[in-house]
Amino acid sequence: MHAEDTGRGGSAGGSTLLSGARDADRGRPYAEGDPILEVRGLVKHFPLTRGILFQKQIGAVKAVDGVDFDLAAGETLGIVGESGCGKSTVAKMLVHLEPPTGGVIRYKGDDVTKLSGRALKAVRRNIQMVFQDPYTSLNPRMTVGDIIGEPYEIHPEVAPKGSRRQKVQDLLDVVGLNPEYINRYPHQFSGGQRQRIGIARGLALNPEIIVADEPVSALDVSVQAQVVNLLDRLQAEFSLSFIFIAHDLSIVRHISDRVGVMYLGRIVEVGTDSEIYDHPTHPYTQALLSAVPVPDPTARAHRERIILHGDVPSPANIPSGCRFRTRCWKAQERCELEVPLLAVPAVFRDTETPARHDSACHFAEEKQVVPTEGLLETPEPADAPPSLHKGDLGDAGTAASAAPQEPGESGRPAESAEPGEPRASGEAGETGEPGSRDDRER
Repeated sequence: MHAEDTGRGGSAGGSTLLSGARDADRGRPYAEGDPILEVRGLVKHFPLTRGILFQKQIGAVKAVDGVDFDLAAGETLGIVGESGCGKSTVAKMLVHLEPPTGGVIRYKGDDVTKLSGRALKAVRRNIQMVFQDPYTSLNPRMTVGDIIGEPYEIHPEVAPKGSRRQKVQDLLDVVGLNPEYINRYPHQFSGGQRQRIGIARGLALNPEIIVADEPVSALDVSVQAQVVNLLDRLQAEFSLSFIFIAHDLSIVRHISDRVGVMYLGRIVEVGTDSEIYDHPTHPYTQALLSAVPVPDPTARAHRERIILHGDVPSPANIPSGCRFRTRCWKAQERCELEVPLLAVPAVFRDTETPARHDSACHFAEEKQVVPTEGLLETPEPADAPPSLHKGDLGDAGTAASAAPQEPGESGRPAESAEPGEPRASGEAGETGEPGSRDDRER
């Protein structure tokens, strides 16, 4: 039977142990706000070849074609965009799972793209990744203890053999799982719990940067809230820097300090969450925001829906000039001839408005796609459940109760047990777990 997902808060003791080990292993700590990661002109082209015995390159798929951004210590940078725009390829290059075709990735001033051997191994320890699919990213033949402890085999200096089991149990407690689950296998966990195991594996080496590649896209809404709250808490406890990649714009806004919008291999607009969501200036960002479902009928009636015509161009045949011009309603001759730079548009350079942020558009213009909540406030019924706003997802239990409960993964309600299998004492649904800390204390 699957262990149910849980919102356990984690152990303060385990948190202190891990943060203490991290402080001991680090050199000069970067102050919050200092750039810890700098990406300049990042390029990844996959060659297109013809022939079998004698292959000849006839083109290239330009998956990433000149990406620039900075990540400050303690900051969360969200990256959003359509499928196929290059978000995951950027994530893989940051942890050197894909070698870049060109560009520079500087971690604390060192160009990671030029490192190899022990130097690259040391950098990889500090930049870890949480993968998108919690089902295929865990080896089904390994126990949870082996999965989380595997990084210690590669970096034995982090944890001597005698202390590894205790460290793994501390990590399980930190991410809200029962340390007694150390000998279980991935198939015995729900999707949310598997993603927590992936997060624990990412934390094992005490990294400074975690690249989260759509970590909640395969989870139910209630479990998404739990995982996002967990990442928020871990960032505060361990002073982590996050690169958070997702399709869900509301989740990106909740967790991110800054947001970058990608289109066809490039970032077309970047700014703080309020600048991007409330004051977008790039036409693609405006169209993206207008496509977000709005549950409030009043807001839905006041928003302007922007419909883009045509398909996304092939990354193997990118249009000249502005790559969004083939679908843009503002396109003019200049858009075909000149590539727009990612910078503050000239029309906003002398202003102090929130629209003064980087946008790669020749004709950037501020447009409020969805009316702000202040213009649409209506009294809620006395018996209405509290709505979730940015920074107000609450704890995991509250977030789980805000969404309807889904049936268990086996197709039956979560509270039903397998035939002939006794129900564990204290076993609960999404907001509890068998053998939780509260049950053990009783």
